[in-house]
Amino acid sequence: MAVDTVLEKSVLRLVSGGGWRAVLVFVALAASAAVLLASFSTSTSAPAWFSIYSSSSISSASARPPVTTPAAVEPSGGVKVAPLWAYGVDLQLLDAKEQIARAPPLPNDSDLHAPLSYELMEKILKVYVYKEGEKPLCHTPELTGIYASEGWFMKQLEENKQFVVHDPDKAHLFYLPYSSRQLRTHLYVPDSHSMQPLSIFLRDYVNLIAAKFPFWNRTKGSDHFLVACHDWVPRFLPLIRRRGITFPMIFRLLLLLQGTYTTKLHEELRRNAIKVVCNADVSEGIFLRGKDVALPETYVKTPKDLHKDVGGRPASRRNIFAFFAGQMHGRVRPVLVQQWKGKDSDMKIYEKLPAAVARRMSYVEHMKSSRFCICPMGYEVNSPRIVEAIHYECVPVIIADNFVLPFEELLDWTAFSVVVPEKDIPNLKKILKGISERRYKRMQSNVKKLQRHFLWNSKPVKYDLFHMILHSVWFNRLNQMNTKA
Repeated sequence: MAVDTVLEKSVLRLVSGGGWRAVLVFVALAASAAVLLASFSTSTSAPAWFSIYSSSSISSASARPPVTTPAAVEPSGGVKVAPLWAYGVDLQLLDAKEQIARAPPLPNDSDLHAPLSYELMEKILKVYVYKEGEKPLCHTPELTGIYASEGWFMKQLEENKQFVVHDPDKAHLFYLPYSSRQLRTHLYVPDSHSMQPLSIFLRDYVNLIAAKFPFWNRTKGSDHFLVACHDWVPRFLPLIRRRGITFPMIFRLLLLLQGTYTTKLHEELRRNAIKVVCNADVSEGIFLRGKDVALPETYVKTPKDLHKDVGGRPASRRNIFAFFAGQMHGRVRPVLVQQWKGKDSDMKIYEKLPAAVARRMSYVEHMKSSRFCICPMGYEVNSPRIVEAIHYECVPVIIADNFVLPFEELLDWTAFSVVVPEKDIPNLKKILKGISERRYKRMQSNVKKLQRHFLWNSKPVKYDLFHMILHSVWFNRLNQMNTKA
């Protein structure tokens, strides 16, 4: 029996019958053993389930490095995989990478950090979409709800004629067209607290592709990518709650032990493939900055009217200083509410928006009328509020340590958002009040200017969300190419 399966069953037994002290002892021992193993000779490879406890994972800095030019971005923890044999497409990518590295500096008022990279993508990039995979698990996009990003990307890529090729020999990238939402709907067994069936499906799906085509084996999956948006709380969380245990450290360590992704049963898929995911959390040791891609969460309510409610009041008519309302998911929101709810008239911080307040002004109108929209993480680091704030032309205030912001290779987030470390929640008002009126108006204007990068369109439009996601995949693939090959 696999080590991680034994651990899963052990944790379930401890949580369901052993009490919180047993859980604390188990988690402490597991963490200590993993760190100890990581300290051995670097020539010895640790088992896969230990790899997420590597010293680099535990000590990941919460501070976000400044946005860099494309030539300077390097993967954190990723391994560059050289193709087993060369194709002409590899030379095209290497040439594009060299052109981007030689590009002159850009003016400060440029919309994008790397317009040359974007233009080269439009000119060069070709993607092959595997036809393998039965519906509804594959080729069946979910187009509504909080996690609709993966569905809209799937739909628009499979319909695309500019980037998609039918001859895989001409492709620079290969898309795995499965739906994490459909996997959850059709494979997850309710109350099982186990993602094993989903992991098995992905392992078998990749093995099928690797056996049928030569392309995965050529690069060990490093030119393949998946797109998934979900908020899968660790399978043990419901049981922990029933036992009345609410210690954030337990949740954190269990999350590290199990991992939130379902790629664990295929080592090359986990390590090499480009994961385009909403949970872009570098602290887990699974998402690798510079290789993987942060996928914006977009809440699509009306697929036939994708721009419904987009827009907001001008800066001069935003009479709410700061606003948040939402469920108490995760570690950050309870702290935010405890610190600010009902304690300062400038800080409109709620749990669920009270009915009496909602009758006077809806949730959407609150965001359209606020100067700053507070976007704390939920169970995972991403939140649909970030994109909602941008849609409603409200400056987003992001509170999520270890979160890699979407499109950081193209956009300067400091120009249109505020990132606040979790430890500074008590100083939140002071931080926001420290932004001058002149700077705020410029930031709010930039939100409106950059809004197009966070919009879905019924048919993709240049620089929109579809193109921005595809560019991030393209850019990170270039980042993995070895110029010395």
